[in-house]
Amino acid sequence: MRPRDPYTVPAVARHSWGLALAVPEVVAQRVMRMWMAGTPLSQRDRDEFHRMYAEKFAAFYESWNAMALEMFRVSLTLGLFPVLTLTARNRRAAMRVVSAGLAPIHRRAAANAKRLRRAR
Repeated sequence: MRPRDPYTVPAVARHSWGLALAVPEVVAQRVMRMWMAGTPLSQRDRDEFHRMYAEKFAAFYESWNAMALEMFRVSLTLGLFPVLTLTARNRRAAMRVVSAGLAPIHRRAAANAKRLRRAR
């Protein structure tokens, strides 16, 4: 058995932590923008409000696709090597699937936080 690197953080933890930091910032920025928008919305506000909805759908489908692809890889691995299917291996496979699903959402949330921070 190989020694574990104590400084390696699993991808699921990285993505979860990044989401925990980025999401409240993005929500606060956008709620403030909605609150401050006047009755005749500016083109910039309309674009931002449209982006809010469109990116949710895109992130959902990217996440769904990444998880389906990872599930396919896992099923091939488990199907080709059925003798080696151990509980720890199954847990690692499940974590890879969850991580693949969180990656697109994390990427978009972090990009939004960075973009909205600049827009002030």
